Amino acid sequence: MTTRPDPVQPADDAARALALSLLQGATHAALAYADPATAAPMISRIAFGLGPDGGPITLISALASHFAGLRANPLCSMMLGEVGDRGDFRGDPLTHPRLMVQARAEFVAADDPARTAMRDQWLAAHPKAKLYVDFADFAFVRLVPQIALLNAGFGKAFRLTAEDLRLP
Repeated sequence: MTTRPDPVQPADDAARALALSLLQGATHAALAYADPATAAPMISRIAFGLGPDGGPITLISALASHFAGLRANPLCSMMLGEVGDRGDFRGDPLTHPRLMVQARAEFVAADDPARTAMRDQWLAAHPKAKLYVDFADFAFVRLVPQIALLNAGFGKAFRLTAEDLRLP
């Protein structure tokens, strides 16, 4: 039996740059988490942004199922990347770059000194959130990257570390 080589390569400068551009350009993401009642995988679409430290964050209501899921088990994954116009491949999501990030959710306490800067930056990118950002049931959540996988197109897959995803 022959073993096939791993098609996923270590990140190079171009892969890191593409991954960072996907992080910086995203306003939403798909979030995978474990259902606290069944431990079955679940997926939600979330608002997404980068905090003042350049790390991924989201704002979640306690009414959302992923709030309880992340409280019970902070391990999660996100997928970022949009389908755009790419000539003959227009609309085919498998031809567009996407970044899958395994992360650990860290809820930010309402009295955390970092929350004010996080709130200001969030509202600059998500102005409609002004309507609810200060409601008691909403919390900012840091999504601290652990590892990531970048699919940059056919035959272009890269493993990234948490360090690879830090903004310069």
